[in-house]
Amino acid sequence: MIEDVQVLLDKENEEMLFNQRTERNSNFNFGAYHSLEEFSTGGNKPAIWLDAGIHAREWVTQATALWTANKIASDYGNDPSVTSILDAMDIFLLPVTNPDGYVFSQTSNRMWRKTRSKVSGSLCVGVDPNRNWDAGFGGPGASSNPCSDSYHGPSANSEIEVKAIVDFIKTHGNVKAFITLHSYSQLLMFPYGYKCTTPDNFDELDEVAQKAAQLVTSLHGTNYKVGPICSVIYQASGGSIDWSYDYGIKYSFAFELRDTGRYGFLLPAKQILPTAEETWLGLKAIMEHVRDHPY
Repeated sequence: MIEDVQVLLDKENEEMLFNQRTERNSNFNFGAYHSLEEFSTGGNKPAIWLDAGIHAREWVTQATALWTANKIASDYGNDPSVTSILDAMDIFLLPVTNPDGYVFSQTSNRMWRKTRSKVSGSLCVGVDPNRNWDAGFGGPGASSNPCSDSYHGPSANSEIEVKAIVDFIKTHGNVKAFITLHSYSQLLMFPYGYKCTTPDNFDELDEVAQKAAQLVTSLHGTNYKVGPICSVIYQASGGSIDWSYDYGIKYSFAFELRDTGRYGFLLPAKQILPTAEETWLGLKAIMEHVRDHPY
């Protein structure tokens, strides 16, 4: 039996501080970490949401998100633009939105797309988490068949992966941009997907997306197509950026990263770094616009 938990905590704190001093310039070490007292939630600053990997098999998105997190942290204090973005706003980045599906795609079925939740009354497993949002739920482009890769689930937000994000966004209350990374097709899209009508601020969204796409192309020549989901790719209901836009987050964008089909989901590892590098240019352009156009 532990007689005094505080004694153990104090001892661990001493060890952690020692490790921080001796290994400050080394790589990540589980023995050297920041205490909770060092962290700040940023209050209620305006925020940008960025997620990746909502579809398990889209591996280049999770890798790109991790690279992006490192880029943002490394550039703060060095890149004036990144520094000003982070001084004005918080960035919440979720690199693996569908962790159970991601692991399953690595261990059992490389082409797995959905979550791994059990479906009542069916032997088939999982829900398409990008058909599960409360935005035209159950409409065109989604399936009621539990065995389909586009199965929308029993109800909107039934998947914990989706509900957790919805709850976070609503609780925060000051998210100004919602960006999600998918693959593949080389597209930069904005609402709508569940209906084929243009959003109220179409001209602004199109201008921002066109600029971002041009910057993506400028690095390695990767061409992107820009426009609303319904016209650029296909009609699809229950998608995340349709929900975020209808919720009032007017800067809502979805990237479809490399490539256009030669490798598809099986993008070679050697393309991860150039994909991340070019995507960052587009992401930063969007973030700069959000910073400069508060609402």
